[in-house]
Amino acid sequence: MRPSPEATADGPFTELDARRLGPLRRYFVRHPRVMDLVVALWFALPAAITSLVVGAGGARPVAGSILLAVALVGGLVLMRRRHEPVLTVAALVVLGVACLALTQESGGIEFALALAMYAVAAARTPGVTWLVELGMVAVMAGASLLFLRRAATDPQVEPSGLIVATVVFLVVASLIAIAAGVSVRGRRQHIDALIQRANALSRDREQQAALAVAEERARIARELHDVVAHSLTVMVALADGARAASGSDPAGAERALDALTETGRSALADMRRVLGVLREPGDDAPLEPEPDVSLDELVERFRAAGLPVRLVRTTPQEELPLAVRRAVWRIVQESLTNVLRHAPTSTLVLVEVSRTRDAHGDRVEVRVTNRGASRGAVRQPTAGTGRGIIGMRERAAALGGAVEAGPHERGWQVRAVLPLETVEGAG
Repeated sequence: MRPSPEATADGPFTELDARRLGPLRRYFVRHPRVMDLVVALWFALPAAITSLVVGAGGARPVAGSILLAVALVGGLVLMRRRHEPVLTVAALVVLGVACLALTQESGGIEFALALAMYAVAAARTPGVTWLVELGMVAVMAGASLLFLRRAATDPQVEPSGLIVATVVFLVVASLIAIAAGVSVRGRRQHIDALIQRANALSRDREQQAALAVAEERARIARELHDVVAHSLTVMVALADGARAASGSDPAGAERALDALTETGRSALADMRRVLGVLREPGDDAPLEPEPDVSLDELVERFRAAGLPVRLVRTTPQEELPLAVRRAVWRIVQESLTNVLRHAPTSTLVLVEVSRTRDAHGDRVEVRVTNRGASRGAVRQPTAGTGRGIIGMRERAAALGGAVEAGPHERGWQVRAVLPLETVEGAG
């Protein structure tokens, strides 16, 4: 059975999209049951009219009634040709043999068999089609040879000639129908292949769009995490420091509150830049906002929050490509934020940014190492989600680099390697 050409879960394209059809043919394609009825009437109406003519003569009223019944039953059988073409041929063969046996006439069943053979050729493989054709012709030829000998009442009509004419008409009509059916089957297979390819391309586009959306969501989440997590962590540390110094060192508490205000304003500016990037139309929009402060100023913020940070650089930041500068800045920011959250009493946090040229290529290496904890520490570390390290690894991977994070001596170290040759070649 050939399914109705409607859009399915496999894709939006159907047979109607692949063929240029007029209004009438498009209607029949959309309503195959109507086409089945037209085909059934194509056989049943002429056969019924012939039966009425035979019965109206009065000489063979019984034969006329039998031929009328054959016309009606044959039309009903043809209604199932799309769904069960082989069984339809078998039923019509039985009906034709019965008609020949009872009336010594075929009743036009040859035409009905040709219509059924078209359905077989259009829906089944050539091997099945030719087996059904041979079986049908053999049975109908045998029945004609057996029952049509008594049909020639006119002495000038030879029974053998009538038999040959009946069989030849059956064979020619069925062969023409098979040729048309094979052609339709080939065209349908070609159209189905085109539809499957179009639907596959459509699914690929949908998957690519879904991946792009997922990547965009991950990028947005990473940017928001960098802005919110860093700023809130520093602000909490400054607020704790201001509260602790409010009694013994009012001036220090005031400096901490000033730094807290400045950090909040910077966080608000960062958030506005992130939203500005998301609203930027076109493909030329930057993938992330440019940091508003230098690496030195970033380190100074964490010093103000109470971290003993030391920055060591062997190459000027301005010599690095923009994408690498952004990645270095964000990796250092996230690493220091993690230290402030998880090891706020570290005795030393060493930030090292170096550029190396050797046999392995030109690359930038970033190390952020915190060492030990001061005695008598009272600040408690806070739990994290692990998204910060994932974000650093994603940033490094986008530039062809890698990030390693783990215990180091008495503390923790984050090490990032960012190749420069790949970034400069892409630029």
